[in-house]
Order: sequence, then C-alpha cells, then structure tokens
Amino acid sequence: MRVLIAEDDQVIAEGLLRALRNAGYSVDQVGSGTEADAALASHEFDLLILDLGLPKLHGLEVLRKLRGRGSSLPVLVLTAADSVEQRVKGLDLGADDYMAKPFSLQELEARVRALTRRGLGTAATVIKHGPLTFDATGRVAYLNEQMIELSAREISLLEVLLQRAGRLVSKDQLVERLCEWGDEVSNNAIEVYIHRLRKKIEQGPVRIATVRGLGYCLEKVAA
Repeated sequence: MRVLIAEDDQVIAEGLLRALRNAGYSVDQVGSGTEADAALASHEFDLLILDLGLPKLHGLEVLRKLRGRGSSLPVLVLTAADSVEQRVKGLDLGADDYMAKPFSLQELEARVRALTRRGLGTAATVIKHGPLTFDATGRVAYLNEQMIELSAREISLLEVLLQRAGRLVSKDQLVERLCEWGDEVSNNAIEVYIHRLRKKIEQGPVRIATVRGLGYCLEKVAA
C-alpha cells in the first residue's frame, strides 16, 4: 500500500514517515500544495494524508483539484484549526476523515488502516483466498493456518495480489504500488520477489500465475 503525505512541518512529516514505514506502507512526502497536486496527477496512491495549511497551494484546493479529476482516493485531512467550519469545508470537498493536531500516532495508524480498507471496498481486516489468509492489522500471512515467514517487501507484494485476487496485476502496477520515490526497483526485481513469494505460498492450492508480457494473477488451483 502506497501513501502520500502532504505536510510542510518536517517534524510531523518525519514522525508520520517513520510510523507508517514501520507499519509496512510505502510512503512518499511532499511539503507544498503544488508538489502534492503534481504528485497526485502523475502517480497512483492508496491514501493521501493532507495537511490543510500547505504553502503555495492550500490543502482544500489540492483536495478540490483531486476530486475534480474524478479521483476517489481516500483522503485523511490534518489541520491545526479544529473548527466546525473547516471540517465542513473539507468534508464537502470530498475528504474521508479528519484529524486535528496534535494527534495520537496510534489513532492515526488505525484510521489509515480503515481508510485503505474502505478504498478497496471492504471493511474486513482479514483477507482470505482459499487457504491463504492475510491479517492487514498485524501484517502477517497464514497458509493452512500456519504463519508464513515473509520479508516486508514480500508482505506488501502478497497484499497487492490478494486485494486483486483473480485479476491481472501488471509489473508496472506492482512497482507503482510497492515503491517509494528513489527506490531502485526494476521489473526484473519484481520477478525476483514473485519467485521468492511463490516458493513460500504455492505449497497449498493457490498459485501466482504469470501472464507472459502482461503481469501476474493470484489464483486458486482446482482440486
């Protein structure tokens, strides 16, 4: 899951980056409204954490332009001004949730989990595909009720495939969803991660099918 943080307070931004990366998210950060608007127009994210008091372009204008492009990206608004009028403006422009500063990182992480689930059209914290189970809260996976030892990158890869189980996911989509700006991850590296993940999950009746030249699909194997 990939998150964009639009926050100009570097202390807050660094705290959010550290907390969300430790929770297993790929996270990018910008410090102005114009940078946020440009990033949202050119990259895919699973969640936007948006400070309203951004320089160069106000957070509400970033939100207005995002929704004007037809994006349904979940947006968690942060603001130092916890007024009813400010909350109403944000919600009316399409914000999904709202937190006033200062806030608890533990609560913010819980709201992030809820919003990313909502963005996928589910309220479930556990994703199941045949004998394969993924706990999005604990970020652990099980095959036939036995925990699988996976690296952070393999966990993120499995999560993307499970969220789109039965559907094709291209290599470019995997790179976009798994990698932060500056990450040196090529399509060849994705093949390596897929190979490692296959060895760990294909002991049961599930498989990662390769559609040559197009991408991958997580499937159940017929008995």
